[in-house]
Amino acid sequence: MKSTILDYIKEIQESNIEQFKDRAAEVEQFRIKYLGKKGVIASLFEQFKALPNDQKKEVGQMLNQLKNAAQERIEAFKAFVEQQEEASASQHDLTMPADLAQLGSRHVLSVVMNEICEIFARIGFTVAESVEIEDDWHLFSALNFPPDHPARDMQDTFFVEKEEGRQDVALRTHTSSVQVRVMEHSKPPIRIIAPGRVFRNEAISARAHCIFHQVEALYVDEKVSFADLKQTLLYFAKEMFGEQTQIRLRPSYFPFTEPSAEMDISCNICHGEGCNICKHTGWLEILGCGMVDPNVLEACGIDSKKYSGFALGMGVERMAMLKYQIRDLRLYFENDLRFLRQFDNII
Repeated sequence: MKSTILDYIKEIQESNIEQFKDRAAEVEQFRIKYLGKKGVIASLFEQFKALPNDQKKEVGQMLNQLKNAAQERIEAFKAFVEQQEEASASQHDLTMPADLAQLGSRHVLSVVMNEICEIFARIGFTVAESVEIEDDWHLFSALNFPPDHPARDMQDTFFVEKEEGRQDVALRTHTSSVQVRVMEHSKPPIRIIAPGRVFRNEAISARAHCIFHQVEALYVDEKVSFADLKQTLLYFAKEMFGEQTQIRLRPSYFPFTEPSAEMDISCNICHGEGCNICKHTGWLEILGCGMVDPNVLEACGIDSKKYSGFALGMGVERMAMLKYQIRDLRLYFENDLRFLRQFDNII
């Protein structure tokens, strides 16, 4: 027992302060090992009781020396830990602001699409959505596209499935298919907007992309006229681009509207004076529109003699380009944070 006590005393004296990496937790473990109720020293005192009387004096002195050595070492360890913690705390300026993680924000296309939807919502339009993979009927036939129309060609459309005797299935080329689905299952009055992603088989460039976004609007009711369409377009242009914005309508052609028109707005960059963005005309084309063709109404089960309507559609990418002077469509899809962070503060 004598030699055992001497070994423990030596072990305690040689224990190194720097071994305590976990600070206070390891100091406590050291205390429990030697001074705990079931620790080394308590065990030795139990054994001490069984020693002959002539050995108790010498061994008792050694036990007391071991106990004192353990207590002194623990106090030294505690002082060292406290000193280290104070030194660590003094190295930090607690008055400095926290280093917060940078928050994300909405994509500029989401911002513009939401703004368009909010403008139309103020005049009673509700949002309608549908699938991105469509059949030929909803994508073309119900919209008065003749069988030989160029939009059916593989140059424009991504066909998913094209089998003999089966209806073609394709990625939608416009959100007009949403209008067809709504008219098939709803009775007038109908007043909806259809925002969403569309796909066309086009070469990617600064002005074109195979993926883009549209927002289309449809209003069907009794006695809807072209004047209603014009006032809706004027309201939208002023809300989107400012009160001073002017519009003009040019005759055009779409299979699903008659009459059809393209709408231009006064250039919000040069204010009509002429610049390279508007090609020095003072006008910028932003959307297509027209009165819903009676054939489309009939194909969807709506009486074209009783009801009439108008439809309009615009590209969200183009609207964002005009609103924020973005010159390359490809920037929307490249996920370049240098570009995206320019729009962090847009509400």
